[in-house]
Amino acid sequence: MAGALRKTMVYLGLAEEDERYDGYDEYDYDEPARTEAPVERSAAVTPLPQRTPVARVVRDVEVGALNRITTIHPRTYNEAKNIGESFRDGTPVIMNLSDMDDSDAKRLVDFAAGLVFGLHGQIERVTSKVFLLSPAHVEVSAEEGPAAPTAARGLFNQS
Repeated sequence: MAGALRKTMVYLGLAEEDERYDGYDEYDYDEPARTEAPVERSAAVTPLPQRTPVARVVRDVEVGALNRITTIHPRTYNEAKNIGESFRDGTPVIMNLSDMDDSDAKRLVDFAAGLVFGLHGQIERVTSKVFLLSPAHVEVSAEEGPAAPTAARGLFNQS
């Protein structure tokens, strides 16, 4: 059986033809074992070219020019979906809440805060009821006067 498998492997090119293995199938265990000196074969070794390690190049994400900002004037909390879809697409959103009552405006600011937190963006208060939601790839720089405390920039007091 091993001879047929070996011949098949030689035929398919998976093994080299070697006469040393041909006699094993017909081996008679009653005969004394033959002692033959093994035939040494050697092949020429081709050295591989030396490769120098190359450091991977890390590049910053290229951001195109900002060509659109969406301004939304919601009247009810149901318009939060429009704000979320625009922001999720990577568009900065100016959210003007001046047409809303205070309870719905608080809910919408809470929604916007969760939205920018989840998508690694920023939310900034422009005026008392106008907020700028900027995605992670947009950098916003604002000039602040000396009267604005630095701790008040991070949180919004909605009371």
